[in-house]
Formats: sequence, structure tokens, C-alpha cells
Amino acid sequence: MRFGYPVATVRRAEAELMASLPTGALMRRAAGGLAAAGVELLGRQVYGSRVVLLVGSGDNGGDALFAGATLARRGAVVTAVLLDPDRAHPAGLAALRVAGGLSVPAFPDSGRRVAAAAEQAIRTAELVLDGIVGIGATGPLRAEPAAVVALLADAPATVVAVDLPSGVDPDTGAVPGPAVRADVTVTFGAYKPGLLVDPGAGHAGVVQLVDIGLDPYLAEPSLAALQAVDVAAAWPWPGGPEMDKYRRGVVGVFAGSAGYPGAAVLAVGGALRGGAGMVRYVGPDRVAALVRARWPEAVVATKPADAGRVQAWVAGPGLGTDPAAAGQLDEVLATDHPVLLDADALTLLAGRGGLDRTAPTLLTPHAGEAARLLGHDDRARIEADRLAAVTELARRYRATVLLKGTTTLIAGPDAGDARSTPIRVNPTGTPWLATAGSGDVLSGLAGSLLAAGLQPVDAGSVGAYLHGLAARLAADAGVPITAGDVLDALRHAVAAIR
Repeated sequence: MRFGYPVATVRRAEAELMASLPTGALMRRAAGGLAAAGVELLGRQVYGSRVVLLVGSGDNGGDALFAGATLARRGAVVTAVLLDPDRAHPAGLAALRVAGGLSVPAFPDSGRRVAAAAEQAIRTAELVLDGIVGIGATGPLRAEPAAVVALLADAPATVVAVDLPSGVDPDTGAVPGPAVRADVTVTFGAYKPGLLVDPGAGHAGVVQLVDIGLDPYLAEPSLAALQAVDVAAAWPWPGGPEMDKYRRGVVGVFAGSAGYPGAAVLAVGGALRGGAGMVRYVGPDRVAALVRARWPEAVVATKPADAGRVQAWVAGPGLGTDPAAAGQLDEVLATDHPVLLDADALTLLAGRGGLDRTAPTLLTPHAGEAARLLGHDDRARIEADRLAAVTELARRYRATVLLKGTTTLIAGPDAGDARSTPIRVNPTGTPWLATAGSGDVLSGLAGSLLAAGLQPVDAGSVGAYLHGLAARLAADAGVPITAGDVLDALRHAVAAIR
């Protein structure tokens, strides 16, 4: 797994490590990694390349200055744009000047317009290192740094963020104002949550981790991202010859209506592709006929009480919100089996304001549904701070929550507690996944994993990973995909992690 650590944890680790090192050694380690990334990006053109350092008053500015000194010694033409010349890191600035680098103030003595020399340097640079603010900064950028950041939008340079793009909240990924949009972020010692969660992740570009020796000093992470090896270890591969369909898991799918029959077909397909030993579909006769035609393996019934043996339920895709659907949903919720609630089941749940259930429950809202579950209609509030939203949802409903989006998050009911399981962030996916019905496929897939015995956090995490990977495989040619394409690619996604 890749782990994300909050700023307070990183700061404590840095302090412990620095106590055992000579003064300035930690910064030089970081700067060495930053310079190496710069050399790699410039390729064979280091000599004579135009490099600009955006230097604030903190340690990130020092990292940029020392890295710039290394590049200057390699023959690059390096200019440091100093946002606060009197507070620039003195040793770093001296090292740059000794190496032949130049420095210019970002602003004239008066006014907030960027100085002509600084603007010219930025507009003609091939590589820009963003060392304006670091992980200690909070809130939106002030007007002066924001004016410098604005110049990067039209600059042709490759932009490298030092530890974190300036303007991104390191703990949440929130972007409360103007922010650097980097091509690459070189982060030191540990991933910060803001690099893994949107909208901050969208500003970070490719994230490269530089090992500076923090690992022995880091406490528990707040965020975790599964990798292929973790997914393979959690996936319920069939056992020995004693394996049967009941040991593989029987999932009930309560979905579909006259208006949305396709949701049932896709959810049942997701469950079957997820390795369920059996899928029992519950829904109207007309929808059941479509399910049976597409998936003859499925067993059908008209109401939950008649479904037979079930080890987990998926409820909600295309279900409708009429009284009959609400009543049958209550039957599902009254069982002691794990239940996944999606789509219309979430709408019904939001109307009730709570969830009276002790058995394992997994909610899978998108941002709009999450807003309704939290009692408002402001989708933008959810997107602005996804970590806060998924934590609040999990705690309020005492359930595991999979918050779908550009970065999907999975939080257990203890999210936010001191010793809680780290919130999971899904690293796979593609913008092409934003298509009708893709969530229905995910619901069936994750539901099958619940039926196989995975805990809700693992079922949600593994399901989201494979769902996103399947979408990448389906969209490999760079063409639009449908939910059916994702469904068909699930088998290839499972094969890819084996």
C-alpha cells in the first residue's frame, strides 16, 4: 500500500530525524532528490536550459534553492524569483549564487504587479520549481503568490511542485483558491493526503516520493491506497476441490424497475463478474425477464422474502422510491447479512436521516447523493473536501462509505477516531468511467465481495480498484466506453492482478 500521513505526523517525524543529523542535512537530502527529478525531466538538455525557482520564505524555498544550485553546476541557467527577498533561505540563496545562479525579486518595491524581469523569466523557462509555500501553509494563497501562480497557466515550462503544489491543503486536498497545477510533484519522506485526494490530486500531476529517512519515525497513516499486490491478496480466489458455490458466496441483488431495467442487468453482471458463486435477483417480472435473458445463471424472485439463501445483499440500483420499493428495502435491511446500498436506496435512506442497523453495511454514494445524505443539496461542498465528507457520512450512519468520484474514498464507521483504520483512496480509474450505469456495475462487484466474506472496507476498496482498472483497460484506445464495456473488462482486470 501507499500511505498518506497528515502534516502533524510528518513534522514530528522530521523533528526526530533532524535531531540525529547535522544541521541542514535533511534539506540537502530533499534537494538532492528534487534536483535529480529536474535532471531527468530536462533529459540531455540540462546545459543551457532555463530553470526558474519560485522561492517563498519557508523550507520549500530552501529546497528549491539548493536543487537550483545543483542544476546550475550542471550548466543550467537558473533564476530564483524571490517572493520575499528578505526572508529567502540564506544558505540556499548563497549556494545558488556560488553556483552561478541569479535571483530577482518577484515584485517591485511597491505594488502587487509581478516585476518585468520575474515575469520574463517565468514565461521563457523550460523548467519551473514551485517552492512558494509548503506543507505548513493553510488557507488560500495571498494575492502576491497568487499573481505569480497565475503566470504559470500560460507558461510553456514543465512545472515541478516541491513537496506539494502551492495552494493545495496538504491534509485534505482542498483547493480554497488559486493553486499551482504541477506536471510533477516531488514529495519528501511520505505521501501527504492532499496529493492523493481530489481536488488536490488533480493539481499534483505525477507524484514522485523521495526517501529522506522518515520511515522509522512515522506514526499511523491517515490514508492508504491499495496496490495490485494488496488487491490480489484480498481477492477471494477459489480454494481446493471442496469449493462450492455457497462457499464462493451468494449475493442477492434487489434492483431495477420499469423505468430503469438496465440497472438490474448491470448490477447482476457486476456480481457475476465479481466471482459470486450464485446471484439471486429480486425485482419486477418484466425486469427479471431481461436479467434472465442476459444472465441465465441468475436465479430470480419477485420479493426479498422469496429469494432463498443469501449471504449479502445489493439494494438500490434503478429501484425506484415508491412505497413498495421502500417496504421491500426494509425487509433487506432487517436481515443480519451484509448489505450494500446504492442509488435509490440511498435516496430512501436520506429521507429517513439515519440507519438503524448493526450488521455490516456499505453505502456507495456519488457526491450528489452524499450531499442529500448529509441533509443538503450542495454537491460542491462534498467535492471541495471529500475527506471530511466521507468521514462525516461514515460516522453519522455508522456504516462503511464508498464515496465515488474522481478519487474514490472508502471510510469505515470509525473514521476519524484516533486508532481508526486509515481511509482508503482508490488509485485506479479514468475520466471515461463517468458514464451511466458504471456505478451499478461497481455495486454488484462490491456486493459479490461482501458475500465472499470480505469486510466492507476491503470489499469497497478491492471493488473500486478492479472497477477502475477495468475501465482503464476498456478505454485503452482512448475512446469512449459504456458501463457494459467496463463489465466485460472486469475479467481482464482480475487477470491483471493475478
